Amino acid sequence: MDGIDEIRALSLFNGLTDDQLADLVAGSTVVRVEPGTEPFREGEHADFWWVLIDGAIDLVRRVGGEDAVVGKMHVPGRWAGGFRAWDEHGVYLATARASALSRLLRVPAGVLREWVSAFFPFGGHLIAGLYQTARSIESAARQREFLVTLGKLAAGLAHEINNPAAAATRSVDDLETACQTLLSSLGRLAREEISARQFIALDTLRGEIEPAAAMHDLLALADREDALSQWLAQHGVADEWMIAPPLATAGADRAWCERAAAALPGPALQPGLEWVASALTATALLSEIKESARRISELVATVKSYSQMDRASLQRVDVTEGLESTLVMLGQRLRDRITVMRDYGPDVPQIEAYPAELNQVWTNLVDNAVDAMAGPGTLKLTTRAEEGLVVVEVADTGRGMSRQVADRAFEAFFTTKDAGQGVGLGLDIAQRIVVERHGGTISIDSRPGETVLRVRLPIRRPRTPSEHPAGPE
Repeated sequence: MDGIDEIRALSLFNGLTDDQLADLVAGSTVVRVEPGTEPFREGEHADFWWVLIDGAIDLVRRVGGEDAVVGKMHVPGRWAGGFRAWDEHGVYLATARASALSRLLRVPAGVLREWVSAFFPFGGHLIAGLYQTARSIESAARQREFLVTLGKLAAGLAHEINNPAAAATRSVDDLETACQTLLSSLGRLAREEISARQFIALDTLRGEIEPAAAMHDLLALADREDALSQWLAQHGVADEWMIAPPLATAGADRAWCERAAAALPGPALQPGLEWVASALTATALLSEIKESARRISELVATVKSYSQMDRASLQRVDVTEGLESTLVMLGQRLRDRITVMRDYGPDVPQIEAYPAELNQVWTNLVDNAVDAMAGPGTLKLTTRAEEGLVVVEVADTGRGMSRQVADRAFEAFFTTKDAGQGVGLGLDIAQRIVVERHGGTISIDSRPGETVLRVRLPIRRPRTPSEHPAGPE
């Protein structure tokens, strides 16, 4: 490369020998950058080290849906990038946008690594250690955040599944008892040598009081049980406390009992009524088991929808479905404390997105909203369509954020929670997913008693720079 004297004039290279500087420059290129052009972009692999020779470069990051200038390269010798010299996963932290005609020394990361290793081995070790430490801290913090979220989801799901599972277990135990009573009563009826006509009459009476006719007025049901117990005791039927409840629940009354006594006179009455009561109980218990199994099946389907574990990564997504599955997963946190209001627009289209990642966004936003309310409150979920966009709002009635907190809410590791309750990555992760992965925006509108997290997502997800085919330099 020509113009080595011009490079030497940069204060960045003070103290280098001619051979050292020549070795660096030999593998480098001077790049001319027109105003408005972008020599490198945020999130791309930092394959080059860029040193400003002259001109001015703005360093821009996408924050809250807007481009924000986070730094400037306006003094010759200022530099950026080159991180892959020590970190194979290193990416540019901002987009470089020329604000004036500029010239940059572009040094490949491999050349920089070899040059530093040859002439400044100790400095190279320090730099590599710095990057590894920083990445390790961030990785550990993000992993902990994921584990905390996973723990909350697992606890909520376990609670949701435990209720129908416990109900099914109780029903199975009771069903076993009912079946034993059913079989024993049939044996006793056989020993009483009742006729086929009598058994058909008894079965007809049973069919008249199927559990579908159950009463929902608990006081009236208790009165009916008492009346049936008295009738059974008066007619010498033992264990009336076991027989009366299922008969009353199914709608039997004293008149029905009189008809049963007429069909089965004498000692056959008690086993006959036991058979009817146990048959009714078994039918009711089977319905309870069926309902419990249906509820568990629905929860499993919700988990599959939430995790998207059986679907392709990028697909057409209904954001309402994702919000609803998130509410189920976080149901334990919402129960008895939070009123959930839904305002879903009727004309909200599906969007092209990564559904599992969006569900992570909804989880973080809803979880933060619940934490912000710190007790009873109202969680409001809103969806609506705008021109080319779908808008999702998660609002809570918590105490709100100050302007200073809201301005820093999306910063990594920033949190207002007590120690041990959060590491400040929930909104940072949400922003990365919304902005970087889906080309959307996320913003905060907060005042005392109302905080709204507003996510805008394009209906058609834009392609990121890394998804475009590489072009000539």
